[in-house]
Amino acid sequence: MKWVLVIVGALLILSGVVWTLQGLDMVGGSSMSGNKMWAVIGPITAIVGAVLFLRGVRKR
Repeated sequence: MKWVLVIVGALLILSGVVWTLQGLDMVGGSSMSGNKMWAVIGPITAIVGAVLFLRGVRKR
């Protein structure tokens, strides 16, 4: 179960960063580009991913 939290957390962090960059219109080529909603959803997703990642790393 520990490695599942680490993998899911890492994927959520990566997705959150990409969504944030798309929302800020720094990454183009998507319908999400320039949409400020994704600039809000992205960091929230990255924070949730960081919590899961840290729980997976620290779990005994």
